[in-house]
Amino acid sequence: MVHFIGAGPGAPDLITVRGQKLLGEADAVIYAGSLVNPALLEETKEGCRIYNSATMTLDEVIAVIREAEAAGQTTVRLHTGDPSIYGAIREQMDRLDALGISYDVTPGVSAFFGAAASLGLEYTLPTVSQSVIITRMEGRTKVPARESIESFAAHQATMVLFLSSGMIPELVSRLTAGGYPADTPAAIVYRATWPDEKRIVTTLENLAEKAAEEGITKTALIIVGRAVAQSGYELSKLYDPGFSTEYRPAKQ
Repeated sequence: MVHFIGAGPGAPDLITVRGQKLLGEADAVIYAGSLVNPALLEETKEGCRIYNSATMTLDEVIAVIREAEAAGQTTVRLHTGDPSIYGAIREQMDRLDALGISYDVTPGVSAFFGAAASLGLEYTLPTVSQSVIITRMEGRTKVPARESIESFAAHQATMVLFLSSGMIPELVSRLTAGGYPADTPAAIVYRATWPDEKRIVTTLENLAEKAAEEGITKTALIIVGRAVAQSGYELSKLYDPGFSTEYRPAKQ
């Protein structure tokens, strides 16, 4: 059996209870290199074999799993954040399906939740933004043309960008060309929830300069949109005394 587990954004106590339990039962753990806090590996039992997938190919990952399966053992594939976001798990699952190897997935706390928590930020403020766009700049992995930065920027919703902190000047240019005003609030969070976390809240036009001053070029999340300012919103109807719900009548 293979368990794909989201390790969370960085802090070791942000792994789920289920993920921690399965990690402690594993006979082999393949973890996502520098992206997963190594403190989590202390949760493994004595004799557990540890592999760093940063140095491995897909074939090598599958070979470790096949070896464990042949011995009737359990493997944990420990991914950063939540494995469903930029985790490259589908290609692993397809290989396991072809081999008849069973697996399941334990979700994790994504870095974009960790970053929001660190900033004390609510992404979906009433009348400010009710949508969150999760995307990335194109690098070695192509992005479909219909999902261009410019096309998403036209919505001026809250945008969260993974894997893009090494291309901030180009990103800013494309975001402004797509429709975000230059003074749009923006933030960058380096290694969210790790002890060496860095947080910068600024504007789109100053984002590249501020990131350069802090030497941030990787392992960071960028957030753009008016929600970053955390102001100018209407109160939620959820707690409005004049608003009836299934559980609470309106108060006059």
